[in-house]
Amino acid sequence: MFEDRLEVHRVELTGYCYRMLGCANEAEDAVQETLLRAWKSADRFDERKAGLRTWLHRIATNVCLDMTRSAQRRALAMDLGPSSPVGGGLGAPLSSAAFVRPVPDRRVLPVDGDPAELAVQRDTIRLAFVAALQHLPPRQRAVLILREVLCWSAEEVATLLDMSPAAVNSALQRARASISMRDQPGGTSEVAEALLGRYVQAFTAYDVDGLVALLHEDATMSMPPYAWWLDGREAIRATLLGAAGVCADDRLIRTAANGSPAFGQYRGGQALGLVILDVRDGLIAAITSYLEPSLFALFGLPMSLDSPPRM
Repeated sequence: MFEDRLEVHRVELTGYCYRMLGCANEAEDAVQETLLRAWKSADRFDERKAGLRTWLHRIATNVCLDMTRSAQRRALAMDLGPSSPVGGGLGAPLSSAAFVRPVPDRRVLPVDGDPAELAVQRDTIRLAFVAALQHLPPRQRAVLILREVLCWSAEEVATLLDMSPAAVNSALQRARASISMRDQPGGTSEVAEALLGRYVQAFTAYDVDGLVALLHEDATMSMPPYAWWLDGREAIRATLLGAAGVCADDRLIRTAANGSPAFGQYRGGQALGLVILDVRDGLIAAITSYLEPSLFALFGLPMSLDSPPRM
């Protein structure tokens, strides 16, 4: 059935729309709209002119471009202002629309495939990379994702976006230059389990020195929906020491988000936040804690430790 053929492309389309929009829920909406439009236009689909994958990405691109016209650019806390002073308060929460939102790996990454291609897929859904993408004009964003992530040829992208191959290559060069200035070298597809084990041990024991030993010197810590963020290992250490052990009895449940290891964090047995670790060269480069229990359902995590995970 045609619906089954469409469904085969859901994961790749979700990954594409997520990189374009920076929000898992909006990406899901965009894919649903894409598949609905495709289903309604099934009688006009001519595989001699374009393959189904190309046709679906054309529809998805148009849907995403429409959605970006009225949306504000999503970012990380580091993009919103200078780092916060040690000991300073979190301030008032911002709208969740201000931030790049996390996405479960299972929604945007294939279950199997070539390891090298999967590594690229993981690196290009990292929070820092997706945030950097949001600084690009939407059509440049589409060009970069199609060329660099999905490995389409310039001719294929030109056909999809109604551009010339020369214009595609020019847009790609501008996008690469912009991305290189904003994206921080980071996430790797392989993260040592020993590092994560040491992180969990240090976190649950509130061993500040043990936790800080796992951080890069230039590591960052942020807590959406707040613009508050810390710059550097020493600032993080001082803040943790000054927090009077507030996280001492918290517990963690493992999950995966944005191609990175992640944890559901629980306080008093209740959902508190989603913690995402960006790992670089065997150490933690960034800790992003989304203090939004509403995200737990998206990741199949229980709202309390008395209830089982929903997968």
